[in-house]
Amino acid sequence: MRADIIVTTTDEIKGHEITEVIGLVRGNVIRAKHIGTDIIAALRNLVGGEVREYTKLMAEAREQATDRMISDARLKGADAIVGMRFTTSMVMAGSAEILAFGTAVRLKQK
Repeated sequence: MRADIIVTTTDEIKGHEITEVIGLVRGNVIRAKHIGTDIIAALRNLVGGEVREYTKLMAEAREQATDRMISDARLKGADAIVGMRFTTSMVMAGSAEILAFGTAVRLKQK
């Protein structure tokens, strides 16, 4: 699904020239914790270590936000997204927003 759009955290793409800056593209998702996950996380907190359930939840949220950002870029006719970043914020107790954003551009090969 992503093969047609190049996504990078850098401001340039080696071997390509940016011919047009389309503008900001973004994708977001808000995820809430699950009571079952909270119980497992509380138990893991007692013994220490990674809370894999939350790691998986956040990884899935980042993927979904990235996919939505790419869809936004595709709708605007972009070839790539440069300067891609993530940010997160708490929306309410037990839920967080993940936002993926970057600059959509058109490219030509050098």
